[in-house]
Amino acid sequence: MDVWRFNIRHLQAFLKTVELGTLIGAAKEVNLSQPAISQAIAKLEEQLDCSLFERRNEGMNPTVAANVIYPRVKETLRYIGRTNITRTQIKAFLSFAQRGSFIEASKTTGLSVVSLHRAVRDLEISLKQPLTRRLGRGLVLTDYGHAQARLFGLASAELRYMVEDLVSCQGVRSGSITIGAMPVCRARVLPAAIVAFQTAFPEINIKISEGSYAELIEPLLIGELDFLIGALREPTPRADLIQSPLFTDDPVVVARAEHPIFSLSQSSESTVGLLSSYPWCVPQSGAPLRDRWERWFRGENLSLPNISVECGSIIVNRQILLKTDSLTILSSDQVAVELNAGLLKVVCSLPKELNRTIGLLCRKDWRPTDSQACFIDILKNISQSN
Repeated sequence: MDVWRFNIRHLQAFLKTVELGTLIGAAKEVNLSQPAISQAIAKLEEQLDCSLFERRNEGMNPTVAANVIYPRVKETLRYIGRTNITRTQIKAFLSFAQRGSFIEASKTTGLSVVSLHRAVRDLEISLKQPLTRRLGRGLVLTDYGHAQARLFGLASAELRYMVEDLVSCQGVRSGSITIGAMPVCRARVLPAAIVAFQTAFPEINIKISEGSYAELIEPLLIGELDFLIGALREPTPRADLIQSPLFTDDPVVVARAEHPIFSLSQSSESTVGLLSSYPWCVPQSGAPLRDRWERWFRGENLSLPNISVECGSIIVNRQILLKTDSLTILSSDQVAVELNAGLLKVVCSLPKELNRTIGLLCRKDWRPTDSQACFIDILKNISQSN
């Protein structure tokens, strides 16, 4: 969906017509003639395939459709923040910001490299700030450029939500949900929620981006992802984010079935001192699971064990465990197949106070569409029942 097919001035004309109730009032605010305002609204109605106003002698009365899209249009224009820039400029700049070069942006937009260059330069003139700077033989974003890319990305998301809200109010489910999935949720809860949701709404496309918190946070902030699911941070990492708990995960220590630790310990609860004598595969510093692992040993007044591998990939760690005497800490759901097959075994559990909370992370000003809200409800129900 090309959300930038909508003209920014047309959106401004619509917004002011809703707020002021007359074409004359909107024309003064947007600095267009009354016929131009009328044409702008007509064009927007054509693009959205619906009527936005009832034309009456006393003014313009918004329809149900207009009231549905009004909040999204208002947010879109708030993120754009300017009246002197164009959709072509924003589209060109976002393509460059997302692809990292004008050549790659040209492939995705169909615009020539020269046209993209010109559009971004015109945008810099309008904003009176440099968006890019030269680094070696290429261009990278300036700090201001990164900030603008984030705002324009959020404007893009609001336009996508606007269309989905409108279609939903007409009784049709369509569109997509884009989710950032951190490791733990991918093992059991998220797949179950996707199956349940698509059974009810097969026409909704779900897109999953897998990665760590560090890899997914920026796509969330710029609107490429609707929300994240995974281990929550303590405290909430940013003031512009909201965390909502789903369920508690009980991490366990795992080793290969033939690991020598099982012959040394007669019970499933090995001492922390015994565990500290073996190498470990753990996530990198900053990950909630790594923080809990460190607190566990320090709480026992022990030095941290030798970390042979720092890695958050379950696939990589699983293969290392099967071939070495390394230990790791993770959710048993993540290696359920290997545990059931007898390839791996649980050495012991962690103290309950080191359990981690798995939940949702979203932008503070994010307002979900009906489809997104429905998916989250299903996700919460499945989390509570497991």
